[in-house]
Amino acid sequence: MKALVLCSGGVDSTTCLAMAVAQYGRENVRTLCIFYGQKHDKELKAAQAAADYYGVEHQVLNLAALFEGSDCSLLQGSSQVIPHETYAAQLQKQNGQPVSTYVPFRNGLFLSAAASIALSHDCSVIYYGAHSDDAAGNAYPDCSAAFNQAMAQAIFLGSGEQLRVEAPLIGMNKAQVVAQGLSLHVPYHLTWSCYEGGDTPCGQCGTCRDRQAAFAANGVPDPATETLTQGAAAQ
Repeated sequence: MKALVLCSGGVDSTTCLAMAVAQYGRENVRTLCIFYGQKHDKELKAAQAAADYYGVEHQVLNLAALFEGSDCSLLQGSSQVIPHETYAAQLQKQNGQPVSTYVPFRNGLFLSAAASIALSHDCSVIYYGAHSDDAAGNAYPDCSAAFNQAMAQAIFLGSGEQLRVEAPLIGMNKAQVVAQGLSLHVPYHLTWSCYEGGDTPCGQCGTCRDRQAAFAANGVPDPATETLTQGAAAQ
């Protein structure tokens, strides 16, 4: 059996990649990274680094044109700045609507594209890294368990029951994801989570804050931040 992993180069998708390699063997795993018009290419480089680390085939798909006209704060041309506060603080201002970093129906689009690519490469399963913290408070509605169940059913039926969708982290929070990854020796030093595209993570956006808290909950330093600090000290 072969697996396709949607890989953004972050903590969650790289953990999924490690799980898929452990389950199916690197020779039966390929990764798909999607450019959707984001303001920087850090996650694209991190996804490539993760694929290289595990020795799996890697593909990049450009879907940026589909989000032209969106004012999502992650996208090039947006009039919005990326919020430097927790997701909880952002949601208090949103009146039940998704946060400004929600890319319109991104996971739905990504999974649909991944389904076509997976079937073209004889893959039987798609892995992606949605987890419970991202779905909390409707911040990212396309990370919820209900959304995953609906998309998984649609892809299973639409593929002639040839293709399954697995979201192995869907019931975990970020700290539990990191714990899972640490047990698999995931190369977190290669990953990038920050929504900003600076030389170092901003430490203030929602995803940076969640990442910091997850590693702290596991009682370990963030390997990516530690690597950057060591590199700066050596210069």
